[in-house]
Amino acid sequence: MRRSAGFGITLIAMLIGASAQPGAAGAQCNASGAGGTCNQAGSVTMTAGRVVRLQMTAASTALTPPTPTDFDAGLNATTGPTLTISSNAAWTLHIRSAATFWTATNTSPGAPARTTKPAADLKWSTASNGTFNGLTTSDVNLVTGVATASSVTTLFFQTLYSWTLDTPGNYSLAVVLTLTSP
Repeated sequence: MRRSAGFGITLIAMLIGASAQPGAAGAQCNASGAGGTCNQAGSVTMTAGRVVRLQMTAASTALTPPTPTDFDAGLNATTGPTLTISSNAAWTLHIRSAATFWTATNTSPGAPARTTKPAADLKWSTASNGTFNGLTTSDVNLVTGVATASSVTTLFFQTLYSWTLDTPGNYSLAVVLTLTSP
């Protein structure tokens, strides 16, 4: 019997020593007997930052080629991409041109493409019959909103043409859309 009592005391001393070790659990629960349960409340933490998403129906828009009537009118119109914004906070979508001038590639011998066609010759609006603004190389507010799962905006373009300035050629212009959540 003496050995049994000594063994029990040693086991209890080992358990007490183990629970006093540094790094032991910060919460504890004990249960005994058949069907005993032990519940211990805990917690989790999370930090959610600002999250924004911009989706476009197309990464590139082919502008409507000009006709004689467009040159007479000084412009033509093209429907651009549809933009869908998702954000968990207030947001602003900006628009600008990546360059001061369009990139021009010659297509007709003896009639060089206009390398000085200004970015402002591409005008934009969020309404087909709205006010159109010429592109600049500085960010301009396109549209703003509050936290949303889906805010949809369509871009509309007007391209300006001049009989005496806009020579034959392939023209392109990089348009930059920047979505921010201040």
